[in-house]
Amino acid sequence: MDRALDLACALAKPFEGCSLTAYHDPVGFPTIGHGHLLSREAWAPLDRWPPITQGFADALLEEDIAKALRAVRRLVKVAVTDEQAAALADFAFNLGAGALQASTLLRMVNRGDLADAAEQFARWNKAGGRILRGLTRRRLTERNLFLSAPEDLQ
Repeated sequence: MDRALDLACALAKPFEGCSLTAYHDPVGFPTIGHGHLLSREAWAPLDRWPPITQGFADALLEEDIAKALRAVRRLVKVAVTDEQAAALADFAFNLGAGALQASTLLRMVNRGDLADAAEQFARWNKAGGRILRGLTRRRLTERNLFLSAPEDLQ
């Protein structure tokens, strides 16, 4: 794994938790493991999906974060640190690459306005129109990682 992937996985795990059985996320999408989306059919019956192992849950997270990181690397047109790429990858994993692509956050990053871009994370703390404390904390953690210098994490 590369450093940005490692950082993004480490960021996502505590916020996602891990369920080896399928569950509905806050807006009703069937999910399993560390936030792996099973279907976009809201409130679909969960008995369609069998339980998984911890190893499989971890592998799904790594695949999902790697996909989000590829989207970040495609969308970001300026040089960013591994920490910035990881924060953006967690954002894209949690909200979708489409949300990142359409965001003021990405436009500011691509203009090189990184300090103001960091403040955009906080705007994305709602699910189903409601502010969620967990999303507020996650966006703050992404912001802090985005603003950290590589030596801050050693």
